[in-house]
Amino acid sequence: MDVGYGTDGSGFEVVVAGAGPTGLTLACDLARRGVRALLVERGSRLFPGSRGKGIQPRTQEVFDDLGVIETVRAVGGPHPTMRRWENGEPRGDWDMFQRYAPTPEIPYPEVWAVPQWRTQEILHARLRRLGGDVVFGAALTGLAQWDDGVEVRLAHGPEGRELTVRAAYVVGADGGRSSVRAALGIGRSGETVDVRPAIVADVRVDGLDRDRWHVWPEPKGGGLALCPLACTDSFQLQAHFEDEDARPDISEEGVRRLIAERTHLAAHDVREVLWASHFRVEAALADSYRSGRAFLAGDAAHVHSPVGGQGLNTGVQDAYNLGWKLGLVLRHGADPALLDTYERERRPVAAEALAVGTRLHRTARLTDRIPARRRGAATRQLAMGYRGGVLAVETRRGLPGDALQAGDRAPDGPCGEGRLFDLFRGPHFTLLAFGPVELPLVASPLVVTHRVPVESGGVSRAYAARGLFLVRPDGYVGWAGDSAAGVIDYLGRLGLS
Repeated sequence: MDVGYGTDGSGFEVVVAGAGPTGLTLACDLARRGVRALLVERGSRLFPGSRGKGIQPRTQEVFDDLGVIETVRAVGGPHPTMRRWENGEPRGDWDMFQRYAPTPEIPYPEVWAVPQWRTQEILHARLRRLGGDVVFGAALTGLAQWDDGVEVRLAHGPEGRELTVRAAYVVGADGGRSSVRAALGIGRSGETVDVRPAIVADVRVDGLDRDRWHVWPEPKGGGLALCPLACTDSFQLQAHFEDEDARPDISEEGVRRLIAERTHLAAHDVREVLWASHFRVEAALADSYRSGRAFLAGDAAHVHSPVGGQGLNTGVQDAYNLGWKLGLVLRHGADPALLDTYERERRPVAAEALAVGTRLHRTARLTDRIPARRRGAATRQLAMGYRGGVLAVETRRGLPGDALQAGDRAPDGPCGEGRLFDLFRGPHFTLLAFGPVELPLVASPLVVTHRVPVESGGVSRAYAARGLFLVRPDGYVGWAGDSAAGVIDYLGRLGLS
């Protein structure tokens, strides 16, 4: 098959390699923008394990915008209280995560536990409703690019049939061993955070209640934990090995034996091992997120310690940042230089997330007691933003540092009979007016204007009571001012005036 690209209805405009949470999020976002994307996955099916199970508050807001939050919330739950075991007896409970109550500005305040395989199923179902799908068993074997497009070579199916696909852009969301990154020759800078090998697995186990995350921190050989996975009958197993030279046995019998050796459970209490993998914890950041018409996202761009729950979430938000920019360039005539802001905005965020995860990992071992307060607000990713960036234009002067400014996440809040997130939901920009400020006339259908009722007091306080705020499609304030002066110019730079 040889597929051309263009705007005449033939072929694809973007090839996305990797159908994990990052690739699926990007494919969903492009599909709702009318961009023809081809999502390919080297595996024969979606990833079957629970590996990234913590959905941070900011990622839940992304899923709200993509129209899947109700399903995500229905099949998950808050992380349970931890329970420490010694000599077959419980020795105390504690919370790993600080508990927060919802507020008008932050409707999803806590990390939500959903196994990765289920998150992917939800995103895949959403992609299919949007008219897209995944091509499984398609491994990227080569990549070439020119000034006006890329050519991706694939080996498809059991026979490895060679396919050539042409597109305008390609995105590597294909994991830590990214074929796209290798084809581009982009290096990584990083370190081994923990030289000890570790195991993660999904198991069905008898003899444990499902309202606690069970921890055995000090058995011979290394710590072990079993966390119940919400809305399933299985647990996620995490274990590390004190012996740096250990070779973990991830066979079904090996996992059963490991649990029997390190806990009060017997091998026969492990009814089934659904999936297992072993790894060493690394932290690494790609030297660049872009080469010509090719981009990296998710684990292809950054790999994290699992402590802190930053990897999957940072990848989903990479996709959320890149999707609207590709949509503007391909569908609305924006200057392709807009795509340079992807790396400028997202690489510093990944660097900070890597630092957070590495600090938490080194503060305490995988199953040690980490007080919730020491995890810090940074893991929630709500305060992350793009102040000072080229797309963050703040025209007001003399604002206090804690005031909502251009580059910040746009808070939710009541608005008429709904909420601001209802206004934001979709592929458009939202121009909000508070107080008597005049709303400018904007011709682009991709910009929705709305005057917030004065009686929405909670929202008005969050947005400083008066002024104009232009909210980007990814939920960050792009432009803010006391009057409309400058907002049309800002939109013009994006091809939207």
